Amino acid sequence: MTIEILPQTDLAPSTGAISASAEVPDPAVELSIVMPCLNEAETLAGCIDQARAYLETAGIRGEIIIGDNGSLDGSQDIARRHGARVVDVTVRGYGAAIHQASLAARGRYIIVGDSDGSYDFGALTPFLRELRAGCDLAMGNRFKGGIREGAMPWKNRYIGNPILTGIGRLFFRSRLGDFHCGLRGYSAAAYRQMDLQTTGMEFASEMVIKATLLEMKIVEVPCTLSPDGRSRPPHLRPWRDGWRHLRFMALYSPRWLFLFPGFFLILLGLGGYGIAMPGLVVGGVGFSVNTLLFASLFILMGYQSIVFGFLSRTFAMTERLLPAKPSLVRFQKRMNLERGLLYGCGAFGMAAILLGVAVNEWRLADFGALDFERVARLVVPGVTLAALGFQTILMSFFLSMMGLKRR
Repeated sequence: MTIEILPQTDLAPSTGAISASAEVPDPAVELSIVMPCLNEAETLAGCIDQARAYLETAGIRGEIIIGDNGSLDGSQDIARRHGARVVDVTVRGYGAAIHQASLAARGRYIIVGDSDGSYDFGALTPFLRELRAGCDLAMGNRFKGGIREGAMPWKNRYIGNPILTGIGRLFFRSRLGDFHCGLRGYSAAAYRQMDLQTTGMEFASEMVIKATLLEMKIVEVPCTLSPDGRSRPPHLRPWRDGWRHLRFMALYSPRWLFLFPGFFLILLGLGGYGIAMPGLVVGGVGFSVNTLLFASLFILMGYQSIVFGFLSRTFAMTERLLPAKPSLVRFQKRMNLERGLLYGCGAFGMAAILLGVAVNEWRLADFGALDFERVARLVVPGVTLAALGFQTILMSFFLSMMGLKRR
């Protein structure tokens, strides 16, 4: 059966903004096969030919789009000669190339894969089957499908990917077993809903995280990873890019980066207060003013960590990096500027009482008769409350600033 491959009309180069307007999907086009490209002259033709053969053999009306990131080896001309449509992307980065090409796609479904010959573009039917069944994101799993000898460095296979996938499962409650597979499919509607923002390698993580947080339907499809066909080193830098993914996942999960450590530190500090304020002796060790100072330090660090968690999550929601979280929206409505100022001033008031009593102790007592330990049990909590009140006031102003309605 001979199927029409759509005429390939090149798009003008991107102006640099990755939020460019999207191509209106053509109801008659079912599948767009997208390949990011940066100097892939050695392997690009084979990938395009394989994808074209798949569309014709499977009887699918589709197109092939190359998101070119400024190749200097003639990849663009190779793509055009082999019938692909080229989208010139001036913003550098793996994510930027896929994003612009996906926005230019006219198909209802999009399948993206690297153009280095490591993925089989003739085996896309399992992905398309899941998308046709209503799946929003069909993720390839190389560990289930098979990794051929020499296709993945040992540090990626046994250290990097398992650790990053495990962190992704923990932080975002994802069920995926391969967080960073380069072969994946998604519907055009789901892609627009994800509203992805990153331009680099983090794009791969952001897609999975956003789809998970938006409670989209995600399935895994076994796929095979083969050694790439390039004679030059790959663009991927395992340690650098692994750190970028790890950093990105931590920043996208303020709960694990800020809130949980903050609550732990506060509990530790409160425990210190519980044994230091009454001057308890445990196992022959007395807990007094020094313990109180450490406990105050833990409380201040913990509170600041929690404040940073709320501020970073609010910023991520404001900048559309993360979807709105109902519980945080409710907190923002309750914790308005006026209440924040009230709580902060309340903490200042309690601090003033404790510090006032301490100052009065200094005034009434002779220096030699002053009970320094007793006074310290007033001064240390007083100073701590004053710092907490000040931080609360600052947080309230900053949250109010981020909550201003803008055009």
